[in-house]
Amino acid sequence: MTRKIEQGRLIVASHNQGKVVEIGDLLRDFKVEPVSAGALGLPEPDETEDSFIGNAQLKALAAARAANLPALADDSGLCVVALNNDPGIYSARWAEKPDGTRDFYFAMEQVEAALAKMTAPTREAFFVCALCLAWPDGHCETFEGRVDGTLVWPPRGDKGFGYDPVFLPAKGNLTFGEMEPEDKHAMSHRADAFAQLVAACFE
Repeated sequence: MTRKIEQGRLIVASHNQGKVVEIGDLLRDFKVEPVSAGALGLPEPDETEDSFIGNAQLKALAAARAANLPALADDSGLCVVALNNDPGIYSARWAEKPDGTRDFYFAMEQVEAALAKMTAPTREAFFVCALCLAWPDGHCETFEGRVDGTLVWPPRGDKGFGYDPVFLPAKGNLTFGEMEPEDKHAMSHRADAFAQLVAACFE
């Protein structure tokens, strides 16, 4: 049976501030108090699973058990069709520079460089977002959303995060990096997964 979330504190199991803000915006209309794993000093587990759902579940369970509260985790990434759906679950790793810092402009350059080595590659791409809502007793509810589009170059806009400036959704003429947050929330992969979560788990 699907478990409902009750009002109270809900851990957002992420240290990515852009993601925390976006999830907080999506939770605004519900009787929960989102607090990030980063704000509580909870450790980030290594993402060792081979799917978005698997990594979201790993992160949600780790946070729920550490804080003894329900936790919501997101695992998301950009999948480029011509690159066999890479970077995919390794989207954040593509942003890791040799000096250990994380830079998503660097990641976008890596994607573009990989496409440039190909002859007339398709620029089709899609974002995937997996959400897992977990409880300290180990119960989990999982959902997956997707939005399709194409890649542009050079990057456009500075309103999003991650790969948003190079992603042009199929239904629009602005990249996610150019869109106002409320417009992105209306169509994004995260909004798709979140709508499924709300329908199943929120009163």
